[in-house]
This record gives sequence, structure tokens and C-alpha cells, in this order.
Amino acid sequence: MSSIESVMHETRLFEPSDALKAKAAIPSMQAYQALCDEAEQDYEGFWAKLARELLDWKKPFTQVLDDSNPPFYRWFADGELNASYNCLDRHLITRGDKTALIFEADDGQVTHVSYRELYQRVCRFANGLKKLDLQVGDRVLIYMPMGIEAITAMQACARLGLTHSVVFGGFSAKSIQERIQDTGARAVVTADGQFRGGRSLPLKSAVDEAMQMPGCESVEKVIVFRRSGIDIEWHANNIWWHDLIADVSDECEPVWLNAEHPLFLLYTSGSTGKPKGVQHAAAGFLLHAMNTTRWVFDGKDDDVFWCTADVGWITGHTYVAYGPLALGMTQIVFEGIPTYPDAGRFWQMIEKHKVSIFYTAPTAIRSLIKAASINPATHPKKFDLSSLRLLGSVGEPINPEAWMWYHEEVGGGRCPIMDTFWQTETGGHVISPLPVTPLVPGSCTLPLPGIQATVVDETGQELPWGQGGLLVIKKPWPSMIRTIWGDPERYKKSYFPADLGGKLYLAGDGAVRDAKTGYFTIMGRIDDVLNVSGHRLGTMEIESALVANPMVAEAAVVGKPHDVKGEAIVAYVVLKGARPEGEAAKKVVAELRDWVAKEIGPIAKPDEIRFGENLPKTRSGKIMRRLLRSLAKGEEITSDISTLDNPAILEQLKQAVA
Repeated sequence: MSSIESVMHETRLFEPSDALKAKAAIPSMQAYQALCDEAEQDYEGFWAKLARELLDWKKPFTQVLDDSNPPFYRWFADGELNASYNCLDRHLITRGDKTALIFEADDGQVTHVSYRELYQRVCRFANGLKKLDLQVGDRVLIYMPMGIEAITAMQACARLGLTHSVVFGGFSAKSIQERIQDTGARAVVTADGQFRGGRSLPLKSAVDEAMQMPGCESVEKVIVFRRSGIDIEWHANNIWWHDLIADVSDECEPVWLNAEHPLFLLYTSGSTGKPKGVQHAAAGFLLHAMNTTRWVFDGKDDDVFWCTADVGWITGHTYVAYGPLALGMTQIVFEGIPTYPDAGRFWQMIEKHKVSIFYTAPTAIRSLIKAASINPATHPKKFDLSSLRLLGSVGEPINPEAWMWYHEEVGGGRCPIMDTFWQTETGGHVISPLPVTPLVPGSCTLPLPGIQATVVDETGQELPWGQGGLLVIKKPWPSMIRTIWGDPERYKKSYFPADLGGKLYLAGDGAVRDAKTGYFTIMGRIDDVLNVSGHRLGTMEIESALVANPMVAEAAVVGKPHDVKGEAIVAYVVLKGARPEGEAAKKVVAELRDWVAKEIGPIAKPDEIRFGENLPKTRSGKIMRRLLRSLAKGEEITSDISTLDNPAILEQLKQAVA
């Protein structure tokens, strides 16, 4: 195979401060290397030591890794524990009065919840769920607004051994129906409505609509939390949350579960076909959630941690609902959106709550860069962000220009950025800087100790540093996906393909290691690699080049078939100023094509550039590249676009600049 060509050369290096190194959980790169060596020499012993150090076990494990049936790996499989106990009960004596959650509602109202109060809320809801005759291993679907109750519901399920499946509150009735049908959920937890961006939006109505579709017969009860007070339809199997927990105790003994018990199912979209139910195991997932919060974010007892992700996504599972709670941290939970009442909301909240660790997505950063250029009053420099000591980035590779803005304007040039690479399937960070890692903008740097990541060609052969290829992980790790719910063959085919020997975990991303440092740069999804005149180019690099232009706020690049070159490059661009038309648009297209040629080389010049006021995104901020590929090919959009934040934008992006 021809390797994926890496055409980005980033040379800026940012060293960690001595003050940061002095306090870090892993205090130096030498200490990092020592941990990597330890894992290399005694892989099972390395993970066993962490599992015994960090988790409280009811029944200690004696077996570490069971690899007798690859790729269906099992960890700590003869041990027993409870995830909710590890997040709540064990803190009651030492941290009972410490604030666990600072909830800020869309309208700015703030609620503080201590570890003891959260424990009592979880116990009450768990006791309510017990009334419904649910059994260990039953699935419960959670479709809630971001808030205290969503976390309470997740923890209560974990406490009772019910496997939760959270559906993001922006998803459609069809998405709910697909997940109910696939999981066979016996109960649904939802709310009447939610508040986002100053608006009251219905929530339960989508559940009602889903329940009318075939395949939802397994659901016996729908529990409804009253959040917005809107009028809702009421059905015989509905019960109010407050009625369910009336007259129950605020103590509930946890159910002790096997380490491999399915803690949750989380659905991630396949490129085609039905969504995949990623299954995670209680012990392995919790171990890595807790350990990466400690190693990567350097979580301390006096930190105020804020991960902006919704619990409907894996980031909100690992770094909201489980990791920070298992570590006994104080964290922010935010109901609203970053642009309401204006685009200074994040910065205003950091100032108000004295946030010390801030973890958000490149999409949010790029949109706030544009907002600050339009309305300088929302620029982070207008706020006191001196409480920050560490920044994080998640969800997609962060382009170097957005990285620099985040570092300088938000972090004041003193906060290292943890550019974390991981996936729903990995359960937690796998490649990420530590606070002591010298940083290169746009690179997620090095694998965490115990994670054996490398780059291979399409036959599974390791490639030398400097050559781009497929990102794989060579050995199983505790927080990895266990299977695709109900579809083990798809699990094997998707993640352990026979072409690579059946033993390598295929991440689905292209990557390259720097020829000198070995630092990883993620080049985009394998299916986002373009083959232009025999050159394989990662879309991420072309996007980064475009966004490096001072005119550009955001860009997405896709391919479309080309008779001569194989694939043509189509770029969708959002400018910092107004959307250009006519001759002005042609002028900008010419400038941007020349710019990319200068930044990367003529081979990467977009054949076509289209302008929009925004890019089509899900309500969580993910760019829907599938739609952009269809638009580039001139196909009619027939798929479900109900999860799009801004469907009207598609009309603008249909128009190529003539």
C-alpha cells in the first residue's frame, strides 16, 4: 500500500513549567518512561497494581487478563465491585460535605450538591427503580437534559447492576426507537422538557413518538422528571420521578457485581447501517476513567473540573459521570450552550466558579474564536481566567491555529493543553500529553503508559516513524470495548479485522509519528483519507491549512469522484466575516487555493470551495461529514437530518462558486 502522506510540519514546542512539574501525578518524562517500561516488562502486573490501588473491591480479583478467546478479552474477571460505591460511598467519611457537583442551569441558576447529598439522591432513585421489579442486567434507556438528575439516574443504574444506555437529548424519536429495539430496554428515564439557549424544548414527546414505532414493546415504564413544566401527553405506563421516589429511604445497599458486568451500552454511528451498541465493563472502564483523570488532568482535591460534554456522549460518561466522581473531585455540570446569552458564557462561568481544569471540543473553540472576532466583548481576555491551570481538547484533532488561540487567549500562555485522543470504544484517553509533556500544537503526543499504540500499513506491518498509516493498539487494555451488543461478528470485523491478523485493535484513524520525537498526529478517519492522483492525503491536514488563513473560522474537507485524479478535493469554508457571493467569492476562492498550495503543496489545492455561514453539525457540535460528501457529489439528501443543529445551512453549501 502507499502510505498516507503527512504534509504538515509543526515545529513549535511548548515546555511545561517547573511549578506544574513539581505537583504533577507523573512528575517528569523520565517518570512517564519508567511507567511505560514497567508496563512493557510486566503488562498484567502493571494493570493489576493500578486496579488494586485505585478501586475498592468487594471480592479481590486473582486473574488479571483472560485472553483465552480473542478478541473477546476479559479483565479482573473473578473480582467483584460496584461502580457507584466507588464513586460515592467511599467518599462519605472523608469527603461527605465536599461539593461534588456545581450545576449551572441554562438561565444561570446555580445548585451545589455535596457527595453526601448526591449519594442520597442516587440511593433514593435506586430505591424507586427497585419498585419496578427490574433485574440485574436489565437495560434502562436514559434520555435526559444535562443535569444532576441525568448523573443520578446513571449512578442509580450502576448501583443496582442495571445496564444504562444514555441517548443524547438532541437525538430524534427514531434514534430512541433504534436503541430501545436493540437493547430491549425495560424502562426509559426522561424529562418533560429541557432548557437550551433560553428556549424551552420538549423532550418526552420524542419518547412518546418512539413508543408508537415497532420494536419498543419491551418498555414497561417511562419515568418522567419534571424539568420545564410544559404540558405533556400522559400514558398508562408513565410515572413521575417525584412520585417514584416518594417515601423511599435515602440509603440503598449497592449490588456487588462481577468486574465484567456490562456497566453501560453507548451507541456510536457506523458509517453505514444501524448504530453500534458499544459495551463497556464495570471494573476496566472505571479503572481507566479514574486513572486518566488523575494522570492526564492531574486532578487534585482542591481542583474545580469542568468537562463541557453532555452525558449523552462517551466524554460525559468517562469525564463527568464516573472519572471525576471516583476521584472525589468537584466539577461543573452545565445545562446550556456556549453562546447563550452570548459567546462569553464559558469564560464568564470559569471566572464565576474559579474553574481550574477546562475540557472542551475544538468545534466549540473554533466557533468561539469567530464569535470573539465579531463581538469583542465575548473575547476570553475580557474575563478573569487566572484560576485555570490546565486545558483539554476532545472529540477530534485540534488544528494548530485553534490550539494557539486556546493556549494564548484562554490559557494566558501558561496552561498546557491536553490534546486527548480516544474514542467511545477505548473508554478513556489512549494517546495524550501529560502535564509534563513538551507540547506540539496539533499533536496528541504519546501513548499513555500501558497503551501500546503504533502505526501500520494495510497488512498490519509496523511503519517507520514519519510514514502515515493506520492507527492500531497492539495489546488489549482494561477499558476497551468488550463487544458490539448483540453483534459479536460486527465487533470482530470492525475492530480486529482479519487483514491485520485479527489481534490488532483498529482505531479507524490515519496517523503519523514524528520522525524525530515519535509524537502522534491524527490525520483524520480512514474513510476521510483522499486519494488524489495517487497521493493519499488526510483531510485533517488540508482543513488545518485552510483554518490557518486569517480569513477562515472553520473548514471541512471531503472528496468526490474525479475522472482524472480519482478524487477531487471539496472544501466547505466558514469565514470570520460575511459569506461572500459573486466576484467577491471567486476572489476568496483563488486566495484560499493559493494559500493551501503554499502551506502544503499544489497537490492539496481544493478543486472546489463552497461557503456557508456555518457547517452542518449535530447538536453536540460534530460536523456531519456524511452530508457534506453527499452534497459534494450532488446527491439528494434523503437521510434523517433531525439531529442537525442548523438544517437550513445545507442549501447554502449546495452552491459551488462558479
